[in-house]
Amino acid sequence: MPAPDSLYHRLFSDPVMIEQLVRGFLPIGIADMLDFTRLERVNAKFHAARGDRREGDMVWRVPTLSGEMVHIYLMLEFQGTPERFMPVRVQVYAGLLWQHLVAEGALAQGGRLPPLLPIVLYCGEARWTGPADTTELIALPEDSPLWPWQPQVRYHLIDENRLRAEDLARHDSLVALLFRIETCDRPDDLPGLVSQAVAWFAGHPGHATLRLAFGEVVENAVRGLVGGPEAATVSMDIEEVQGMLADRIKKWEQELLAKGVAEGRAEGKAEGKAEGITEGVAKGIIQGKAEGMAAGRAAMLRRQFTRRFGALPAGAERLIDSSTAEQLDALMDRLIDARTPVDVFPDLRT
Repeated sequence: MPAPDSLYHRLFSDPVMIEQLVRGFLPIGIADMLDFTRLERVNAKFHAARGDRREGDMVWRVPTLSGEMVHIYLMLEFQGTPERFMPVRVQVYAGLLWQHLVAEGALAQGGRLPPLLPIVLYCGEARWTGPADTTELIALPEDSPLWPWQPQVRYHLIDENRLRAEDLARHDSLVALLFRIETCDRPDDLPGLVSQAVAWFAGHPGHATLRLAFGEVVENAVRGLVGGPEAATVSMDIEEVQGMLADRIKKWEQELLAKGVAEGRAEGKAEGKAEGITEGVAKGIIQGKAEGMAAGRAAMLRRQFTRRFGALPAGAERLIDSSTAEQLDALMDRLIDARTPVDVFPDLRT
């Protein structure tokens, strides 16, 4: 079950999560040029020229290691559903951010605009199919004379559910654990992942807000995997949630076992009833066939006997009616070789 956007805001309000995201999930080389010791959160609420208020998801700035005071602006967008026109949204936020910096006098005299790095962090189940830049969205061929004047904007996509489990397992970071917990589909795997997160916090004191946010991530994951009550009214940090996790999974296993036993019994009864009906039908068919065969043999025996010897002797009718198909076959064999009625029905001899 993907976490809500508000929870992602709290998770990535901690600079350690931003650094780990850039180091582990952006193209190689980007992290090496940045000074994360001076990572700084930026106000993401901007005003358009008309005074309309627009709000980006999250913006951080970080200087390069080259000694220049050039800031890379990391624009994070949190998405739970695919968005085809995400490049347009990124373009709007980028323009408003630059406009805000100009209006606030944040640029040196004659200075240039800071570079941007838009990142879309997507946690939805459906595959992200939207274009990563504006190229596919503009109704114009790239060889058009007008193409040079079209806005060129792109973003970097991180699709949680398309990250490979073995790659995530190689990352020793909270961000990787977040993605692994979010995409976990086996209840038995969850306690181990939570234990790793608890161990990380034990080795990195502080991060109180992040601990609470991770506790909510785990609660959210448990509800998605094994069900349970809605989120608690009082937030618990990850260690408190870990203490409840084993009990919740054990209870879920017991419920699952009881449900399986009940369903098994009901299915067994249904199958037994169905088998009984099927067996009865089969027996009826077999019995009907046998009776039909016996009736046909009995009629033939009566006809052939009366043609050769006349009326049946006393007791022959009762004997024929009570005979099986096999017994009637034996009487027919006798009739073929018989010279007198007694040769056919020796048991009726008086």
